[in-house]
Amino acid sequence: MTFDEIISYFEENKSENNIEGMKRYAIYSEKVYGLSAPLIKSIAKKTGKDHALALKLWDYGYHDTRILASLVDDPKLVTKKQMEKWASQFDNWAVCDSTCGNLFDKVAGAKEIALEWTRRKEEYVKRAGFVIITWLAVHDKKCGDEMFFDFFSVIKREANDERKYVMKAVNWALRQIGKRNALLQQAAIQEAEEIYEMGTKSAKWIASDALRELRDKKTRVRNL
Repeated sequence: MTFDEIISYFEENKSENNIEGMKRYAIYSEKVYGLSAPLIKSIAKKTGKDHALALKLWDYGYHDTRILASLVDDPKLVTKKQMEKWASQFDNWAVCDSTCGNLFDKVAGAKEIALEWTRRKEEYVKRAGFVIITWLAVHDKKCGDEMFFDFFSVIKREANDERKYVMKAVNWALRQIGKRNALLQQAAIQEAEEIYEMGTKSAKWIASDALRELRDKKTRVRNL
């Protein structure tokens, strides 16, 4: 599908009901068509990887076109400059998480970029750093444990950030690392216990929520 065909299709399938539904999940954007995730993914399959199209879709500025851009872009052609631009334009958690999971975690140097972003002041850029860590834990099956042990100190360092979308991403990263295998699970539990002792509201929430899942019998069995 061409860019013009995609935009025409989006306009024809705009859903006010879906837009209202998105708001219930705190997904807000000034420009949105309200297309469902399965529908956007079906378009991405028809389009295939197309870096130039992805850039055009992103710059069009709609929530839906940006989700599609993250699906059709080629991670081999994505530069750090592009990642910085896109991250600076995140306006909700959904486009942040989708872009990181569909694309950014597959870009060369993703770990280094993630570590850098975890120090940033902008809420969604900082969130993106931890979301990349999360998706690396989920998607990179071949990576050894050493990289994920490196992330624990970063998680602890930022556990006092009480901003909603940072706090939840720190928690998510800790849980997903702990679910990779039994060794990392025990390490994540110990890390969460230490974070809890930091005593701040955000640290206690991050740790308590992570421990609830990491100590659950279903999680333990899966990691054996």
